[in-house]
Amino acid sequence: MGYREKDNFNGCVFDILRAIKNIQDNEEVYEYPATSFLRQLGAISPSKSKNVTPDSRVFVLKTADGASFHAFFTGNDSACVSIFFRVEEVFNNGCAVLRVLEPINMKQGGETVNIANEYSIDLEKICEVDSFRSTDDFITVELHSFCAVQCIADVDLAIHKD
Repeated sequence: MGYREKDNFNGCVFDILRAIKNIQDNEEVYEYPATSFLRQLGAISPSKSKNVTPDSRVFVLKTADGASFHAFFTGNDSACVSIFFRVEEVFNNGCAVLRVLEPINMKQGGETVNIANEYSIDLEKICEVDSFRSTDDFITVELHSFCAVQCIADVDLAIHKD
């Protein structure tokens, strides 16, 4: 089935995540009016090390009320919530499988940043995140539930295709 057939339109969040997936897979990227989503992998916050080749475009999703979507990952007891994701699969029915990424602060020795406070996401803590670690935790989402995607960084998570 084609990428964007008229009877299979799923909205801009779907289109953007499909474009990100294609970029990560080094596949053809279909034309999309938001050119920032078409830049090759490595164009968003390029690595300072020439030996690092990014394999992932890290992003956050926003809900209709402007809140950052979050998911849990297996981690230590106090830091297991993240708003950062890598797209693993996008389905034509408007669903996607996302890998939950662990927020890291390299300036603090690679410590996990606990971005959650007692009741919500702590926006000040998000500013401490300067790196990401891959987890083995995934979430399947309905893309119609989101109204915005913000690309954060292109990073090497050592994700290898089978």
